[in-house]
Amino acid sequence: MACGSTKLWNGEATWFCCGSAWGPCASAGGGACGTCRSSALQAAWPNASKECWDITRPDLCGEDIPRRGCGSVMKVRHDCSGASVCVTVSDCGPRTRGFCSESTCCDGVCRTNRIIDLTPAAFSAIGSLSSGTLPVSIFE
Repeated sequence: MACGSTKLWNGEATWFCCGSAWGPCASAGGGACGTCRSSALQAAWPNASKECWDITRPDLCGEDIPRRGCGSVMKVRHDCSGASVCVTVSDCGPRTRGFCSESTCCDGVCRTNRIIDLTPAAFSAIGSLSSGTLPVSIFE
């Protein structure tokens, strides 16, 4: 899977477990695309479909995030460490409207609004799960 170098968006990344179960990530999953696995390098994007947009509503936070559907490939770069990971969109999320104006900063770099959820495997490739959120740039 080839990652791009064209800047798509800036914002916060957080991590999630695929599927609807709460608690520790299990092998079960599926997500909106039917392919989400918490152990894979995957992501949830708030504009993966019209139905997803209607749930996540990033526009209510001033974000006009472009549509990128299931199977789209993106590079996510931690804006402070420079670490990056290549992910495939496999689910819908995060629910951006629930975190309007939330900000994550490090080394003087701040990003606002959750714009991408990463599986634990993908998040761990660029940061510590215990950090919860990271300021990131997204490329395609």
